[in-house]
Amino acid sequence: MELNELLEHLNRGLPIPGGSELHACMVSYTDKAMRITAKLNRDYHTPAEVRALFSEIIGKPVDDTFSLFPPFTTDFGKNITIGKNVFINSGCRFQDQGGIVLGDGSFVGHNVVIATLNHDFAPEKRSTLHPAPVVFGENVWVGSNATIIAGVTVGDNAVIAAGAVVTKDVPANTIVGGVPAKVIKRIDE
Repeated sequence: MELNELLEHLNRGLPIPGGSELHACMVSYTDKAMRITAKLNRDYHTPAEVRALFSEIIGKPVDDTFSLFPPFTTDFGKNITIGKNVFINSGCRFQDQGGIVLGDGSFVGHNVVIATLNHDFAPEKRSTLHPAPVVFGENVWVGSNATIIAGVTVGDNAVIAAGAVVTKDVPANTIVGGVPAKVIKRIDE
């Protein structure tokens, strides 16, 4: 199976049954992502080298304004889209099978988890995976140790407080926090 076929399936939000050809293809890309992230995380790299390695992970170039502080992990890598002036701090973990889009000017704090897969709730189908994207608008700021769950869209200029667990869409120009995250206040435009 080709990557484009797998990405089309994932981006349509269709389930991936455990043990299927789709699942095996996804696992093969997991192995590739682990190899490149191991290289990224094991030594010092210049900012240009970090961008080159990250571009290799995601399979497309990132802008020269992109910045990442390793370590960084992803268990797929091929469904991440990065805008301009994006910063990802150390310790972040991206589960990107369902798709992760970070809009221009997004800042992601230490140890943030972005998860785009859920397992099926039925015990007999627990190995079936359900993808859904996480999409950030422009100028989103995510505080340290936050978790963003599959299917969430974060509006422009929004701030996610440190430690928040975001399970629902975040309106533009708001600050959210808590578990589960709720709107704390609006940001003056």
